[in-house]
Amino acid sequence: MKRRYALLLSLALAGPLAQADDLMDNGDLAIGIDLGEPITLTLLPAGRGQQAVIEQQGTGNRAALRQDGQALLGRIVQAGSAQEAFILQQGSDLMASISQQGHGNSASISQRGGSNRAQIEQIGNGNWASIEQTGTGLTSAVTQAGSGQHVQITQYR
Repeated sequence: MKRRYALLLSLALAGPLAQADDLMDNGDLAIGIDLGEPITLTLLPAGRGQQAVIEQQGTGNRAALRQDGQALLGRIVQAGSAQEAFILQQGSDLMASISQQGHGNSASISQRGGSNRAQIEQIGNGNWASIEQTGTGLTSAVTQAGSGQHVQITQYR
């Protein structure tokens, strides 16, 4: 089931029109749909929609992404084990990205307002990072390579 959602999400990101062939089982097809028929995915125009992507490889990883508003992009990528990532965005024209590789890393981004950008990248073990931004036109970026590092950024405008 998770692979099906990942496939649909990757098809949606590749463009508005995609084709899919299910060679294994037709039990999940709706009445009137046959193999090889094009699947049309309609994406909202830029500036109106939301996009959320979570990719995980490994074991024991946890991720949550919540967005409320317009023109929001949230992305979480985790490779390794026992990692946690959380993104909360409320407002318009917001972008948040978390990328983690290793074991036991934890990251969170919370943004409210407009035209804000936040990014966390962690490579190693036992790292922790947090970004909280409220206001307009704020940008934050954290990059940690190693183990046992901690950072917290808080911005209000």
